[in-house]
Amino acid sequence: MLTREQLRAVRKIQIRTSHLVTDMFAGQYQSVFKGRGIEFAEVRLYQPGDDVRTIDWNVTARTGVPHVKRYAEERELTVMLLIDASASTQFGSVRQLKSALAAELGALFAFSAISNNDKVGLVIFTDRIELALPPRKGTHHVLRVIRDILSIQPVGRGTDIPAALEHLRTVTKRRSVVFILSDFLDPNWRQALRIAARRHDVIAVVLDDPREVTLPDVGLVELEEAETGARYVVDTSNRRLREAFAREAAAARAERDRRLRAADVDAIVIATDKSYTEPLLRFFRMRERRQ
Repeated sequence: MLTREQLRAVRKIQIRTSHLVTDMFAGQYQSVFKGRGIEFAEVRLYQPGDDVRTIDWNVTARTGVPHVKRYAEERELTVMLLIDASASTQFGSVRQLKSALAAELGALFAFSAISNNDKVGLVIFTDRIELALPPRKGTHHVLRVIRDILSIQPVGRGTDIPAALEHLRTVTKRRSVVFILSDFLDPNWRQALRIAARRHDVIAVVLDDPREVTLPDVGLVELEEAETGARYVVDTSNRRLREAFAREAAAARAERDRRLRAADVDAIVIATDKSYTEPLLRFFRMRERRQ
C-alpha cells in the first residue's frame, strides 16, 4: 500500500512525463526505436510455389526433406527497464536523489513506449533481483511500474548488474530495447553488458551527482560508503586532498565511459542537478543520424 506522499509522487511523475512525451519525445522515440520489420516464426515443409530463397538448408540437410523458414511481421517492441535500487542511488546533493531521477526517467521511457503500443517490463535490482514485472501494455501497467519503483524497499545494498542481465536473459526470449538506469559504480558489468548488447538494443542511463566529483571545503566530515557501510573521517579543508579526490573521480568516470563504449552500448549521462531533457534529445538526435 502506497502512502499518501507516494501517491502524490506517482501523480506528479505521471503528469510531468506524460506532458514531455506528448510534447517532445513521442515522435523521437517512434523514429529511433522501431520494430525490426520481420522476425522468424517457424520452419515448415517446402510446398510447391514457395520461394527457394526461404529454404532452410540446415534443416533440409538434417532431415533429407526440403524445409522453408517462415517469418512474421514484427510491429511491436518490448521495452525492459532495469532499475538499480542499490544504496548508492539513495544519494543526491542538489535537486533530487538518484533513485527519484531513475523513477522519473523510467516513467518517461515507459510512457513513450506505450504511446507506440509497445510492451514495458521492469526489473529492480541491487545485489539481487528485488522485483520483476513481465512486459505488458497500457497506462494502468505503466502506473504500476512507477508505483513499484517508488515504493520498493530493497533488501540488498550492493549492486550486481551482471545478475540483472542474466535474469533478463532467462525471462526475455525476444530482442528488446533495454534501458539500464544505474550509477554504474559496480566495476564488474563490462562483459555482461557486451554479451547483452549482442541480443538486445541496450542503452545505459548513467545517474551522476556533482558531489561525487568534488568535495566542498567544510572542514572535518564523516563520510559513509553507501553500499558497504564503511566510514571515513575526511579533512575537506585540505586543498591537496580535494584536488586528489577530484582527479580520481574524473579518472573513474572516464574509465566508466570507456568501458561503456567498449561494451558497444549507447550511454546517456544524466546528473541530478540538471534537467534531463537536453541529454535525452541529444541521444535521440544521435540515434537518428546514425540510422
